[in-house]
Order: sequence, then structure tokens, then C-alpha cells
Amino acid sequence: MAQNPTPAPSDRKKRTITEIRASKQTGEKMVYTSVPDYTSAKWAEMAGVDVAVVGDSLAMVAHGHSNTIPATMDMMVMHAQAVRRGAPNTFVLGCMPYQSYNTVDRALLNATRFMQDGGCDAVKPQGGKSQAHILKALVDAGIPTASHIGLTPHTIAMFGGFRIQGRTAEAALKILEDALAIQDAGCFMLEFEAVPAKIAAVISRQLEIPTIGIGAGAGCDGQILLSYDLLGVFTDFKVKFTKRYANLTEVAVAGLSQYVAEVKAGQFPDDDHSYGVDEKEYERFLNLVEKRKQI
Repeated sequence: MAQNPTPAPSDRKKRTITEIRASKQTGEKMVYTSVPDYTSAKWAEMAGVDVAVVGDSLAMVAHGHSNTIPATMDMMVMHAQAVRRGAPNTFVLGCMPYQSYNTVDRALLNATRFMQDGGCDAVKPQGGKSQAHILKALVDAGIPTASHIGLTPHTIAMFGGFRIQGRTAEAALKILEDALAIQDAGCFMLEFEAVPAKIAAVISRQLEIPTIGIGAGAGCDGQILLSYDLLGVFTDFKVKFTKRYANLTEVAVAGLSQYVAEVKAGQFPDDDHSYGVDEKEYERFLNLVEKRKQI
């Protein structure tokens, strides 16, 4: 059976906030992926991803930091611009980096930078009840806003490292309360990270806005993975919830190794990868070189 080809980027229509919100009722599973640069954004658009996320994980996968804390607004805006150029017809969600939204005024300023300078379609801080006033201020200012709860990388030091969230009834209830606060603030979506699948599913059913899961099971309304994780580009470590769909680092290292070997052996470049010149002009050039030596 012939498969329908993926539409060319120029034929795609960018998903809208209305469509994303409506996915809760329609049952359409929304596909998000975090992309740090032009090329990965282009791949995501060609593959039909619904939402390209400019995640502050790029501090790790693109800049080599050990966590997301060093990400700055200047860094995030620069990468957002590259992602927008790579995926002009894909909804782009900019993740607000550490301490870029710790006051209402700062949140409004930095979210505006994402929208105006970065070309994003929406922004995503982290937090629930404690950040509800920030989230509401962004929404009230006309900035499409989502949020992120469960394991929140910006407060990972408070958790004592990477820890699954919501494993007790009381902890799960807190996540539910955070989710309801995010919904009440007017956010169009929320993301669960590292929450037991059964807990995320129950909470998701209590909400009117769609939930996106990363390490939160199939009961969410959509899923997100880092493109560099799922493609096997970033290989420093692999968390449990990441599935590898390709091993691009393995392919890349093999290609580079062959390049090194061929250059060392004098096999590259060959005639097929070199430019030619008209023989008469070549002879004239040799004569000019000889005359120059005699001067």
C-alpha cells in the first residue's frame, strides 16, 4: 500500500492555539519535539511535527553544560531565530530560561523578546500554583502561555537531583493542584515531566486543557521528546523515557572517520570532487609563472 508523502514545508499550515486546545476534545495526539537549531527544526517540519519547542535543554545539547541553568535569554532568542528559519510553517514554543520570569515585569519583558525577536508563537515558563500570578499576567498581556510541572529542571536542586515526582498520594495531589492553577491562569497547555503514568493520566482527565508528557506515560494528550535524544545525536546519557529512533552519532562518527582516513591516504579529494580548468589557460598560466621567476 502506498504511503501518503509528508507534505513539503511550503504546503504545511502552522498549527494554531485553537487547534492545540481543541485536541483535548478531538483526541488528536499532538507531537512536540525540542529542536535547538535550523537543521533539526527543518527535519521536524519535514517529518510533520506539530510543535517545535526551543527548550533550554539546548544549554546541554548545543553548548555542553551539565544542566539547563546556564541558558540565558540572549542564547534562547538566538536559537529561536534559527528554529523559526528552519521551520517557518511550524508552531514554535519558546521555553523561558532560568530566572527569566521571577517577577511579572521580567516575565513580560522576556516573553515579549521570545515573541518579537525570536519569532515564537507561544512561551512556556515552569511552575504551577506558585507561578500562577506570573502565568496569568502573561496571558492577560495577550501572550499565549503554557507551563511545565512535575520534575521542573529549574528547581532540580530543590529536588536533590532527578527525582520522579508524584509517587505519593499527597505529592500527586499537589501536582493536580498545580495543573488546575495553570488552567485557571488561562494557559493553553501544560507539560508533565517525570510523573508516574497512572498519576498523569488521572490528572489529565481532570483538565480542560491538553497535557503533553515527557516521561509521564501514554495517558497525556500528546508527547514531547528532545530531537537530539530520539535521533541519537546527544549521547552523553540516556534517560529512561527517551526512545532512540535513530543513531545519528554513530553514522556521523563513521562518516568522519572515513573522511580522516581518505585524507591521510591521499584519496580525497579526487577528480570527481575538484574543479577543472581549460588546458590552454592552464598552459598560459604555467608560462606566466615561469616568466615571473625570471624577473
